[in-house]
Amino acid sequence: MRSFSDIEASGRLSSAATPYAMVQHNESAFSPSSQQVGRRQVGRRSVLTGAAAAAASLFAPGPVFGLNAQSYGANERVRLAMIGCGVRGSGLAMNLPEGSQLVSAVDAVREKAGRLAEQLDGEVSVDDDYRTVLERTDLDGVLICTTDHHHAHAGVLASQAGIDSYIEKPLTFYFSEGRALVDAARRHNRVVQVGTQQRSMEMNRFACELVRDGGIGDVKVVEMVNYSSAKPLPAGGQGGASPPAGINWDAWIGPAPMRAFRDDLIAHWSDGKPNWWGTWREYTVGQIGGMGAHALDMVQYALGTDDTGPVELWPVGPDAIGVPRVDFRYANGVEVRLVFLDKRPYRGPRLGGVFTGSKCKIEINRNKYRTNPVDFAKEAAPDPALAKKWEGPGWIARGHIEEWLDAIKTRRRPNTDIEIGHRVSTISHLVDITRAVNRRLVWDPEREVFPHDPEAQQLLTRPRREGWELPS
Repeated sequence: MRSFSDIEASGRLSSAATPYAMVQHNESAFSPSSQQVGRRQVGRRSVLTGAAAAAASLFAPGPVFGLNAQSYGANERVRLAMIGCGVRGSGLAMNLPEGSQLVSAVDAVREKAGRLAEQLDGEVSVDDDYRTVLERTDLDGVLICTTDHHHAHAGVLASQAGIDSYIEKPLTFYFSEGRALVDAARRHNRVVQVGTQQRSMEMNRFACELVRDGGIGDVKVVEMVNYSSAKPLPAGGQGGASPPAGINWDAWIGPAPMRAFRDDLIAHWSDGKPNWWGTWREYTVGQIGGMGAHALDMVQYALGTDDTGPVELWPVGPDAIGVPRVDFRYANGVEVRLVFLDKRPYRGPRLGGVFTGSKCKIEINRNKYRTNPVDFAKEAAPDPALAKKWEGPGWIARGHIEEWLDAIKTRRRPNTDIEIGHRVSTISHLVDITRAVNRRLVWDPEREVFPHDPEAQQLLTRPRREGWELPS
């Protein structure tokens, strides 16, 4: 099977595929500044408050079928494990909504899990391998905030164990993982929320539904940021020493090829180390699947294409900072162009897109939008005060998690259901593959195949290390 490495060796993958820009992974940078419940218990009591309640009034997801709903007691909480206790996981853990209780902190770097556990109230276990934690019988849900290449593996195992999950973006490391996640969630009747929290923000929901419902007229073109793909590892690989005590290196490497330990690899970009894991293709798809997931999610939502995807993609050449550009087209003729530079100062929306309609142009960004003409649809616009609940440290995802907790109790599908997240993640992989093969590709979103390109088809999956095969 041809791999990305084979294509990179043949010289067809542009060397301009750049790593994450350091500020991009800090999501907060984009904001204005009792009784135990078994994991198989479900209920109808709503915990929707604040942002989640308003969001639910705008959009009612379909139910999760096949479950016998039970009621939660007044003092019962959803018992959660945090899998991945770095910057993102710790940030979410310290701002969990009421109605939940974190009982387990899990990280291959045990010190990170221990540090988080010490900051939390109650008894919190510390573990270094999520496979063991997912065997617990007292968990209702898990938040998966690991390195990108572990998201799908942990998510499938959680569904198989009867545990609901909240999975940070990028949802998947490669395409085939996404369909496996959807299949597992449906087979085991699990509630899976993907961490593209703009789906729960009132301003984003209004703007996207305005476009989707024809409010700005016929849309032919959408423009968004040209997010980069990850870099291939250097030809010589990465050397290093044996991991120190307290680091489960085998669990950290997981499905990736085994490498010698190096401390910069386990770092976060905020540590200022240039070779952190988010740089390399062995552990991430890159920013096109990271922060780019938020922008692509708004495109899918606004175009009403949550259950499908593009039908054609093509390379356009490098942009002004050397990132290969890719444009794509949907079956209805709408073109999406990756045109804005992924650098400061930003021109255009960081986490959305510019939609040009026959009646109006609208720019959708995180927790805000603007129209041209400026007063377009002003009478129907939501109260600007609704945006404030999403502002400030720790609040940028809280309402989205709260919405997930309600979905766990009511057994309905959440705002960013796993199928929606998979379709968004698919586009990031299609862009990445188009960059790799550097030619026009036809995609069949119904069968989810490249019908005329066997080489591109092989890139929909990747080899996995023995013992870390994707659960079936």
